[in-house]
Amino acid sequence: MIPIPSLATLTTASRLVADHLWQSTLFAGAAGGLTLILRRNRAQVRYWLWMTASAKFLMPFAALAAAVSRLGWRWPATFAQPGGAVPAFPVVPDVAVLIDTIGRPFTQSAVRSVPDSSTLFQPMAATLFLLLAVIWGVGVAAIVSTWCVRWRRIARLVRTASPVLGGPELAALRRLEMITGMTSSTPMVSSETSIEPGIFGITSPVLVWPRGITERLAAREVDAILAHELCHVRRRDNLATSVHMLVQAVWWFHPLVWWLGARLVDERERACDEDVVQLGSAPQEYAESILKACRFYVESPISCVAGVTGSNLRERIERIMTNQRADRLNGWRRLMLAAAALASVATPIVIGAFSTPQVGAEPAKASASPQSAAPDPTFEVASIKLNNSGDGRVAIQNQPGRFIATNVTLRMLIRNAYQLQDFQISGGPSWIGSDHFDVVAKMDNGDVKDPFSAERQDPTRPTRLQLMIRALLAERFQLAAHTETKELPVYALVLARSDGRLGPELRRSDTDCAALVASARGRGGVPPPQSSGGNLQCGIRVGPGTMSIGGASLSQLANSLSMFTGRVVLDRTGLTGTFDANLTWTPDQMPQRPPGAPELPIDPNGPSLFTAVREQLGLKLDSQKGPVEILVIDRAEHPTQD
Repeated sequence: MIPIPSLATLTTASRLVADHLWQSTLFAGAAGGLTLILRRNRAQVRYWLWMTASAKFLMPFAALAAAVSRLGWRWPATFAQPGGAVPAFPVVPDVAVLIDTIGRPFTQSAVRSVPDSSTLFQPMAATLFLLLAVIWGVGVAAIVSTWCVRWRRIARLVRTASPVLGGPELAALRRLEMITGMTSSTPMVSSETSIEPGIFGITSPVLVWPRGITERLAAREVDAILAHELCHVRRRDNLATSVHMLVQAVWWFHPLVWWLGARLVDERERACDEDVVQLGSAPQEYAESILKACRFYVESPISCVAGVTGSNLRERIERIMTNQRADRLNGWRRLMLAAAALASVATPIVIGAFSTPQVGAEPAKASASPQSAAPDPTFEVASIKLNNSGDGRVAIQNQPGRFIATNVTLRMLIRNAYQLQDFQISGGPSWIGSDHFDVVAKMDNGDVKDPFSAERQDPTRPTRLQLMIRALLAERFQLAAHTETKELPVYALVLARSDGRLGPELRRSDTDCAALVASARGRGGVPPPQSSGGNLQCGIRVGPGTMSIGGASLSQLANSLSMFTGRVVLDRTGLTGTFDANLTWTPDQMPQRPPGAPELPIDPNGPSLFTAVREQLGLKLDSQKGPVEILVIDRAEHPTQD
């Protein structure tokens, strides 16, 4: 079964296409304004302006901006930032956490979610998106196949034509090549068909010359037509026109690309007309040669075969006969073109350099000098080893002077360092969620007593321990990433009852956990949370279908609920202080347990998570939309084991 793309994915894809089209349309409008300013200058200048506008349809600004950001033309996107930088993600205040892990119970498949508007409209949006994609693909296929048929017809004509090895036409062609300074000779073939004289081929152009045309034209008229075709060869017009044909095939539904094609042909032929007259052909003789070619021969059926009769014939003849000399580009016009070219290249570069937020840091305040900024803390020494035990149990411990993580993946370490959920981590190699490691890191003496001290007063800042873990990830795993903000579905944790009454399993806490932790650390120890059963005094204990909190805020409860909902959960209750709670529910999918492990104490007929939150805590999870920070991993490497 083909998976249905999410509504957010479809919306993002549609927005990217729409952004590219309006940016390209605006770019073409700017090019059109420049051509009006330069209408008295040479046609070749206007031709390349239109050609640039056409090429813009093949180069999204967003792609160039992304390429710039990937090249590192921005602040380093690593986890270890100097100067105690502010994190891009909100940090939940430190609290002791114990996770009863059996197998891997905390997967998104084990979450029972309630339907919302995004899931209701997702199949409809996916069907519409697929229908539009099919219509677009059919249009592309129809246009490309039509051009391929015409191209093959002309290619067959050229293959069956006779090479011109001598005669006045070939002599005139070689003479004109010498006059124009061409270093390579253009092959010439004679065709029995009534197709007009033209240049066929992109990399190896061939001049197709209708047999009998020489007898119908005077010698100077033959020279004029040959000079016109050599202009197409020198300018590589067939290659440029093929690029625009690709634009027309991809964006066939946009009227502007077809209008651009007409402008390109018009300015292309006008530029060649100007060159032919400048080479010495009399305007009247040149105009008569074009009219005779139109009278006896048929224009090429494909626009990437540059002939002599293209564009609006009447306007061309009038311009040739009036023979108005084009103005040369003066200084300010050259400066204007240079500024426009610089702006078109610099704009996406600047966007790519500054629009991509960096991970884990914001710019330091202006009042802080580099000399006064303290460096980020790091572990004194750390050991990382691969864990191939296959044991499903995971442990993360914060002991006095040590950070110990057993059987953890890199994804788990990132979640711990940045207080993220799995759905907030994107990109990176596949092994970051499958390979397991044992990490033992020792703090220096200054961080042994309280690695959470400096930042505990500001919950938006990471703790010193989190900064140390981030520095470890950047140094040992070569981890680099950036953040992106996306409008995604979220859950708001709100009061379920209008009178504000809480549920029977949620009550305010009388325990001062901060004082208990500080007292224990002063004695050189840390009070661990209870391993199982009973009310939890301080911290959060999470197990399959169970959650207990003691002396924790509702923001911490909301963050823990995010593990099971597949969305960010935000505390919108408005309640401050700390709480004790016990929550029990039945997962949609029972977690796996290792062979020989005891049966999990889960009631198969219990309530869903959403029902349990409402009935037991007196709260509810309200589906909303909101900005969510996503961590996009740019690089990660296996650490050297020690």
